[in-house]
Amino acid sequence: MNLPDGLLDGNWALLAWLPYAALLALAARRARWRVLLDSARLNAFLAMLVALVLLWQLQAGVKPGLSLHLLGATVLTLCVGWELAFLGLSLVLIGVTLNGAAGWQVFAVNGLLMAGVGVAVSRTAHRFVDRLLPDHLFVYIFCKGFFASALTVMAVGAACCLLLSLADVYDGEYLRGEYLPYFVLLGFSEAWLSGMFTTLFAVYRPDLLADAEGTPFAGRK
Repeated sequence: MNLPDGLLDGNWALLAWLPYAALLALAARRARWRVLLDSARLNAFLAMLVALVLLWQLQAGVKPGLSLHLLGATVLTLCVGWELAFLGLSLVLIGVTLNGAAGWQVFAVNGLLMAGVGVAVSRTAHRFVDRLLPDHLFVYIFCKGFFASALTVMAVGAACCLLLSLADVYDGEYLRGEYLPYFVLLGFSEAWLSGMFTTLFAVYRPDLLADAEGTPFAGRK
């Protein structure tokens, strides 16, 4: 997470722009921009982006590229849908990179790892919950807010370890033993934070939440 410049071979950084640009174009074309016409949801969206820039700055790590920080992708996906969440996390990454916490050369790689994997896993988990579990407030909070966020962070960690191993940056055994296990602990922290905000939104501001298809939570039957 938050990979710096010089860690990956230039070919990896270059190839990453192809899927990242494709996802960016797809998200921009399919984004529900009308959601942001509501001043309350627009203000909440911008406030979350600012908060995530600060949150991504609070990272811990002992070696280049092996950093840990909370993600926030699940709550953002719940609020605005995967398209705007992907675009929003890309803006967050721009802010973090401008502050020097990530590299510009590997911007697309970081975008695919944190925004791409983060939003994809969150949306997939939300869709499974919608299809397999009853439409209940507890299910929504626990499964979509708590469990999905923990799964998302662990998936991002696994993707990061896989990339660093395939690129021969670090030994796979070292990553599995000294880096990947910490994402399980980070998952609990992410789950607690995301679950808390999902609960607050669901109880006090359900109009700020949406399902996997972008339908406002307050309007669900």
